[in-house]
Amino acid sequence: MVLSTEESGGKKNMDQDQLLKKIAKLESMCDQLQAEMRYLDQLLVEVGFEEGLKTLKAAAIELIDKKQHPSE
Repeated sequence: MVLSTEESGGKKNMDQDQLLKKIAKLESMCDQLQAEMRYLDQLLVEVGFEEGLKTLKAAAIELIDKKQHPSE
C-alpha cells in the first residue's frame, strides 16, 4: 500500500479508495467476530460457565496448569 502525497492526479484517490474499502472490510469482519464472541459467551453461560468466556478461560488455564504440574 502506497500513500501518495500528490495533490492532483488519480493515484491519491485510487489509493484512498482502496484504503477505505479495506477499512470497511475490516470493520465488517470485526463486527462479525464480535457478534460470534457474544453468541459463544451466551452459549457458555447457558451450559454452566457462570461468566461465559471468562470462566471458560480460567478453567482451561487451571486444567493446563494441573496437567503441567500433576503433583501439586
